[in-house]
Amino acid sequence: MRRHAPASQPGVPRREHGTRLLMAVAALFTLAQLVLVRPGLGLGWDETVYVSQVSPQSPAAFFSAPRSRGVTLLVAPVASWSTSTPLLRVYLAVLSGVALYLALRAWRGLFPPRVLAAAGALFASLWITLFYGPQAMPNLWVAFGALICVGCFLRARADRAALWGVAGGALLMALMRPMDAVWVTVPLLVLAVAARHWRTLLVLLGSLAAGAAEWVIEAYVGFGGLTERLNEASRVQGHLGWYFAVDDQMRSLGGRALCRPCVGSLPHPALALWWFALPVLAALGLAVAIRAGRAARTLVPLACATTAAVPYLFMIGYAAPRFLLPAYALLALAVADALRHLVTAPRGRWRTASVALVAIGLAGHLAVQYAVLAHTVGRNTADREAWTRTAAGLHRLGVRPPCLLTGHEAIPIGYYSGCASAATRGNNANSTVAEIRGTARRIPVAHLTVPGGIPAGYARDWTRHRVEDLRVYVAPVPR
Repeated sequence: MRRHAPASQPGVPRREHGTRLLMAVAALFTLAQLVLVRPGLGLGWDETVYVSQVSPQSPAAFFSAPRSRGVTLLVAPVASWSTSTPLLRVYLAVLSGVALYLALRAWRGLFPPRVLAAAGALFASLWITLFYGPQAMPNLWVAFGALICVGCFLRARADRAALWGVAGGALLMALMRPMDAVWVTVPLLVLAVAARHWRTLLVLLGSLAAGAAEWVIEAYVGFGGLTERLNEASRVQGHLGWYFAVDDQMRSLGGRALCRPCVGSLPHPALALWWFALPVLAALGLAVAIRAGRAARTLVPLACATTAAVPYLFMIGYAAPRFLLPAYALLALAVADALRHLVTAPRGRWRTASVALVAIGLAGHLAVQYAVLAHTVGRNTADREAWTRTAAGLHRLGVRPPCLLTGHEAIPIGYYSGCASAATRGNNANSTVAEIRGTARRIPVAHLTVPGGIPAGYARDWTRHRVEDLRVYVAPVPR
């Protein structure tokens, strides 16, 4: 029987073992989200903007120039008919687990299954990845798209079917954040031209264009043109230019979802140690790959990780840890390869010492990630529960749908209370004083300020109340 077995038979168990490893990593990623982040976590500010575009819970919030509607498309299968946040969280957790599996699978044949599984585990164990896995935010999906696109790009010359992965990954990135997609794919575009891979180049350019088409069309419909939308997006983000935001990104490592303005002390060195180890291990992984004669499959994702990180480290005046998720995902491959080298290359006692050192480092890394995640989840849970209580207080004051909120945190509180939101100035300006006063003659309108804050001129003669820690000015009841 052994003599007559097909020649490919011995390879089947190995392939199946690799598939099981990747599936196990993806399943554990989903489970960790459900246990550590928990489905009951309410929607955050940006999430309410994306979800409100299709949700029956509240009118659509203002959609500013930098945003893209990819996240809205992602959540539409659930959010368009259900207002259940736990259901949406479970849906996104499962979907992100599937996406991680597909993203790692795109690299099969380029790295051993154990390296891929280790890379997936390293990326999935970051507090940033776990926190944003079940959230309606775009950056993690750009990371998944980057892994799929770059991996399939490297396989496309030998396997024409991989072009579908190039197309799908680029399309996903462009749907979520068109400009991020361009930054990630700059090295791929250069390589495709230099190597004269015209078919791959056309697929890549066509997918980027298809994914960004809605954003471009909306630029002409709602912003007066593509240049105008790009300029407005730059203004909203603090006018893009030369900024040294490396220290800002470091300040956000302690669990700050948005560091704007990014002031205060740097986090404890233990919280940032993994951040400094990341480029060192990635460089070691590249050195190992060069020595083994397989430099391209490591150098290309490192180049894409670099271009993906550049705008958020040197071109924007604030920071959010989620901005660097695509770079972390691409760096994880080289880091995993370096760790494999550290535990397999030494011999004798050196191997024992190396394995122990890597194990201690990984254990400390996981402890830090869990501590920051628990702190971040707790703080965000408290903030979003406060929005829920504020919405209930507004309802007791008679501010019920249909209604309109203006002022401090009007967008998220408007979503929680079922009201529309409006602003006459700032990054979310979408109305005028005359329009707000006209609306107050038809439906309940309330203006929100922080304690000691000065209300807008149109609301100064409205009845003042206190709800939670906010001052609420309610317009006279319309007749």
